[in-house]
Amino acid sequence: MSSLSRELVFLILQFLDEEKFKESVHKLEQESGFYFNIKYFEEKALAGEWDEVEKYLSGFTKVDDNRYSMKIFFEIRKQKYLEALDRNDRAKAVEILAKDLKVFATFNEELYKEITQLLTLENFRENEQLSKYGDTRSARNIMYTELKKLIEANPLFREKLAFPSFKASRLRTLINQSLNWQHQLCKNPRPNPDIKTLFLDHSCSASNGARAITPVNLPVAAVARPSNFVPLGVHGGPFQPSASPAPNANALAGWMANPHPSSSVPSGVVSASPFQLQQPNQVNVLKHPRAQSNSLGLMDYQNPDHEQLMKRLRSAQTSNEVTYPPHPHSSASLDDLPRNVVSTMRQGSVILTMDFHPAHHTLLAVGCSNGEVTLWEVGSKEKIVTQPFKIWNMATCTMSFQNTIVKEPSISVTRVAWSPDGNLLGVSFTKHLIHVYAYQGSELRQHLEIDAHVGCVNDLAFAHPNKQMCVVTCGDDKLIKVWDLSGKKLYNFEGHDAQVYSICPHQKENIQFIFSTALDGKIKAWLYDNVGSRVDYDAPGQWCTTMMYSADGSRLFSCGTSKDGDSFLVEWNESEGALKRTYVGFRKKSNGVVQFDTTRNRYLAVGEDSQVKFWDMDNTNMLTSVEAEGGLPNLPRLRFNKEGNLLAVTTADNGFKILANADGLRTLRAYEARSYEASKASIDMKVSTSAMVSSMSPAVGKVEHMDTDSPARPTPVHNGIEAMSRTMEKPRNLESVDKKPLELTEIVDPTQCRQVTMPESKDSVSKVARLLYTNSGVGVLALGANGVQRLWKWSRNEQNPTGKATASVTPQHWQPNSGLLMANDVSENPETAVPCIALSKNDSYVMSACGGKVSLFNMMTFKVMTTFMPPPPASTFLAFHPQDNNIIAIGMEDSSIHIYNVRVDEVKTKLKGHQKHITGLAFSTALNTLVSSGADAQLFFWTADSWEKKKSSVIQLPPGKAPVGDTRVQFHNDQIHLLVSHETQLAIYDASKMECIHKWVPQEALSSPITSASYSCNSQLVYASFSDGNIAVFDAESLRLRCRIAPSAYMPQPTPNSAPIIPQVITAHPQEPNQLAVGLSDGSVKVIEPSEASRRWGVGVAVTADKTGTENGRPSSSSAANNSSSDHQIQR
Repeated sequence: MSSLSRELVFLILQFLDEEKFKESVHKLEQESGFYFNIKYFEEKALAGEWDEVEKYLSGFTKVDDNRYSMKIFFEIRKQKYLEALDRNDRAKAVEILAKDLKVFATFNEELYKEITQLLTLENFRENEQLSKYGDTRSARNIMYTELKKLIEANPLFREKLAFPSFKASRLRTLINQSLNWQHQLCKNPRPNPDIKTLFLDHSCSASNGARAITPVNLPVAAVARPSNFVPLGVHGGPFQPSASPAPNANALAGWMANPHPSSSVPSGVVSASPFQLQQPNQVNVLKHPRAQSNSLGLMDYQNPDHEQLMKRLRSAQTSNEVTYPPHPHSSASLDDLPRNVVSTMRQGSVILTMDFHPAHHTLLAVGCSNGEVTLWEVGSKEKIVTQPFKIWNMATCTMSFQNTIVKEPSISVTRVAWSPDGNLLGVSFTKHLIHVYAYQGSELRQHLEIDAHVGCVNDLAFAHPNKQMCVVTCGDDKLIKVWDLSGKKLYNFEGHDAQVYSICPHQKENIQFIFSTALDGKIKAWLYDNVGSRVDYDAPGQWCTTMMYSADGSRLFSCGTSKDGDSFLVEWNESEGALKRTYVGFRKKSNGVVQFDTTRNRYLAVGEDSQVKFWDMDNTNMLTSVEAEGGLPNLPRLRFNKEGNLLAVTTADNGFKILANADGLRTLRAYEARSYEASKASIDMKVSTSAMVSSMSPAVGKVEHMDTDSPARPTPVHNGIEAMSRTMEKPRNLESVDKKPLELTEIVDPTQCRQVTMPESKDSVSKVARLLYTNSGVGVLALGANGVQRLWKWSRNEQNPTGKATASVTPQHWQPNSGLLMANDVSENPETAVPCIALSKNDSYVMSACGGKVSLFNMMTFKVMTTFMPPPPASTFLAFHPQDNNIIAIGMEDSSIHIYNVRVDEVKTKLKGHQKHITGLAFSTALNTLVSSGADAQLFFWTADSWEKKKSSVIQLPPGKAPVGDTRVQFHNDQIHLLVSHETQLAIYDASKMECIHKWVPQEALSSPITSASYSCNSQLVYASFSDGNIAVFDAESLRLRCRIAPSAYMPQPTPNSAPIIPQVITAHPQEPNQLAVGLSDGSVKVIEPSEASRRWGVGVAVTADKTGTENGRPSSSSAANNSSSDHQIQR
């Protein structure tokens, strides 16, 4: 088959896929053998549709083609055979053995015999090689991983695994081009040709006179979806010439004269509007009969038909050209559009709004669902400012807001907007407030905070009425308000009957006004007076609508979505108050509201269907669309910079992409060049400075630092210069260096660490109460407050050759084929139950309780092996004896400790001394000691053979703090040092002396109560979680704080009215010292590791600012200092 015929097959495959002929697509793939759809193959393999899997494969290879093919078919048939055995379908297994596997006997007879012998086993897992076979789903995943490797290595699949890259609807485009060409060659062209068939060449029937050439588009009757055709550059819209109305100086006059345009001009029928105008693209083709790049070149066909066509084109150049609309653009060029992805940046939380600086074209402001505002320098891909949400002055806020924020502290940004001069940044929030920042250099300075509306502030914009800069806001309270920059309210516009969704301030000559839209679909217009609304219209869709002017202020557009999910993008005729154009190209109903933007007085862009769609303002048909290399949400948010050469588009993974055209690329390269020169100069300065400093003290390794006044964010660093300038503010000397504390490393963004969420872990009903790694390090076991245990395991594969737990690979939620759950007996009042869990050293069984009996589960089958210790009293903590798995220490609800022998089902002894229930138990073999902790904030030390009490100690609590709260204990690897955690403190005890040697108390950035703590596997670090979502990493030896992981780095972003998510329990990997797992109150479990670049938590550097803090007589946590130690060596 020729290469063109092969390409035609790919065009047909694309067409079939776009038309949703799925079966035909895969049938053609298989019959042609040109493209192996690995995703389709994966889908069928994981679904166990073995006949379809082999049928599809047969189009590309046979069993005996080569050793790779043989292995592929063997793995598939082996899996089919094992599944038949696993469901005890012996007849089917025998059939598979005889029909499908017999062929392999000639190649490996011994293997075939071994497979046959599996029929004799009651459970084929008794075979050593199959002992680790899990459930069907996990086995299929493992099989598919192996198949994928074999397919990629098989030379028969070479160049068949990737679909060629070309534009969407390419076959339709070629047909359209052909029809246009045929119509141009007609001897008697009609203005509106009727295309009824593709089976014959098009030719217009003879008529009495020559007519102007009209471009051809496929009619609805010809093909199912003509709206998806790609518009041809010189063959624009189907509209005929008409006179353009003269613009009206008073923009509102027409609106007020025709107050109900939606009733006279249906929003969905553009052709009914008297303002449909001939497209300027058609002017171009008349003036310049040279073909565009995407159409056939007319000059290449010198024949009589061509000469006749050229005569008509020349004769068409008449004075009629002056009747075209007053927007003399050249033909739309796709090269003008920023369509190429140049960078991707990760924000870490859901981006709700963006705005480029009006003068600094690579500076992007971003507002997020967690209330955070960030400034990005997209040229260097750096965050230069991050402002977490906080209330600047609670005393000035209304009691309504204060009550709301106390009940539900979560808050999101609804709009970020720069003032026209770029000196101010306005931010509106989902609860009452707006913030206005002054932007200076690379900093945002607090300028104005206003409790503006009751409920959500839906939109914010800057305006300039009466030559005075003002802020305009609207909200759920149905009001529009205008504020001066001192916070004084100038105007209060009432009149909407529903929440006001958006505002659009504008000025036409000397008339200044505001358009507003509400959730009932009403559009109103207001002058800066107290007379009331001048306009009352229905927006297309009659729900959420945003209005926007073109950059030169001459054209008005709106975009919105109806409650039914239909989206509308329209242009308004201001002089008539009527719809002028309705743009087409929306492909399906939306679950949210589409967002749009305009640029260059020429183009419109909308985020919809996981794409960015572009329109020429003068053409109702979509110009083009891009998927931006994939990864976009269904309704991406987007924003052009003011030059229109860069476009920011949000991604599904809480980030954004920057798209650019050629001018945009030059802008970014110019920025990079300036940044390089600046950083080069900065480096030269640093070299000389560091040489001077190193001669004074070896403790100084770097001069960059974080702003310790705000541990939640990194110091803004612009062009690589800011950090250097800060270090030069004060002369440095040996004395000042020696007194400086260590820097706290901040992890505030998901890109700064690796993390993975356990699949199927989220359960809003049951928080994670206890969390363990398996001792082998290949799994995570969580016990929920509902008494159900869940297990996740990592598999050994190419991405994870060790098979150990890792944040780089998603594990499998493991369950046996029986479908059993490891569910404990639960007490009648589960609210008061204290879940507890312990795992045997060989991971064979787990023991747990949740207010009821203690259950011993088999970790392979999830079956209950035995139960014991029925309440009352209920068990509250469990610990295996380190030298005898049959001996278990069980802490009880009545404050006693039972030493229980599982083998003989007998309580050997009971230890008493605590006043409240037991919350922790830890054995030390080196000291032959059992340490217990209780909810009474006491520690008891017991001998581990005679079970005698050696000593008791009361934890030192802050003044006025009652002796309550869970106290946990864990021994260091040396079996001497003991970690003690309580909500008020972390402490290190010398268990041999039974005394506290180090203590750290929550303070400053980490001032919330501690919820859990754990040593790392090498006991060099201590991980601690806090009730506000923070996670801290300490040096274990001295409890020096070295790293803070902010909630924004790993926790799902809060939504309005959602309950706060709290890290309930933290645990450390048994072999990887820098890996931790955390269980959250929403039931989810996450594994977190440092980034690939750092590989370790908190490599500290010296801090230049002398802010050590003296809380509790010790250095403060913001300086990463130890509460009880003064040494300042660099963290490693």
